[in-house]
Amino acid sequence: MEYYAGIDVSLESASICIVDDKGAIVREGKAASEPAALCKWLRDAKLELRRVGLEAGPMSQWLHAGMMKAGLPVELLETRHVRTALQTMPVKSDRNDARGIAQLMRLGWFRSVHCKSLPSQEMRALLAARKLMQGKLQDVERSLRGILRGFGLKVGKTTARTFEGRILDLVAGQATLQEVANALLAARSVLGREFASLDQKIHKTARQDERVKLMMSVPGIGSIVGMAYVAAIDDPTRFQRSRSVGAHLGLTPRKYQSGETDITGRISKSGDAGVRALLFEAAHIILIKPVKKAGALKRWATALAKRSGPHKAKVALARRLAVMLHRIWMTGVPFDATKAAAASA
Repeated sequence: MEYYAGIDVSLESASICIVDDKGAIVREGKAASEPAALCKWLRDAKLELRRVGLEAGPMSQWLHAGMMKAGLPVELLETRHVRTALQTMPVKSDRNDARGIAQLMRLGWFRSVHCKSLPSQEMRALLAARKLMQGKLQDVERSLRGILRGFGLKVGKTTARTFEGRILDLVAGQATLQEVANALLAARSVLGREFASLDQKIHKTARQDERVKLMMSVPGIGSIVGMAYVAAIDDPTRFQRSRSVGAHLGLTPRKYQSGETDITGRISKSGDAGVRALLFEAAHIILIKPVKKAGALKRWATALAKRSGPHKAKVALARRLAVMLHRIWMTGVPFDATKAAAASA
């Protein structure tokens, strides 16, 4: 007899359920959300497990790696697919979720997702920290502008270097506003210093990574976009065709067809939202600014913009960039502007 396990993970503990090949519950319980604890609980059952299901989440990659290392046949499940499948259950609880995941593993009605390697996770952590620092830096500046505006003090247009001086000039002679400004400017200074340090680290890492350097041969792709793309894809061989990457990143239209109804909607926006946004920004830059070696891509996108509008053209160009980056990664050949021009013609 074959057995299947489902694990619903929370921060401190995980609910586990084991079912047989007929769907009957054999054993269920809880264990700490640690790889060693989960492996011990499953092995204590003394059952030959065919598959173990683990829903993708913040801790799942760490747990998946530990359980794989222990030799368990664990599968990392796509979150939206699991959520949709479990919506039929009238009562939602960790125990019921574990039961539902176990049944999905038994029926084979699940979609596995790729568990990223440790270097890719480190890249993502660097990029996430940089983005967070940048956001907080902008929040402090906007807050200062908002506070002073309430007193009729308008900051106006400034640069990163002139912002502090402009704020100090405006609050001069007003003790309370000076205290507020000094505190926020001190926080801004620390955030700016740490942001610059992370930014420098990312650019240095990009220069040392051959994959990212290959991505940067494509017009409009810098170190941030290149690193984000490499971290998101991780293993290019998991895509049989390069054009599948566009769908993976949510850059292809939704489709709904039923009977006489046939609707093609907007892009699906599935996959990594951060990489999708960066590719769209790269497409925007190519379309509106002079970018070296981007002549063929710009002509193609401009012609499309005349027919379908600039927004659709940028989405299409972002999708094309995603496909192109994957093909370049697979072949190991940098972008060739002459070949791109010939293909466009």
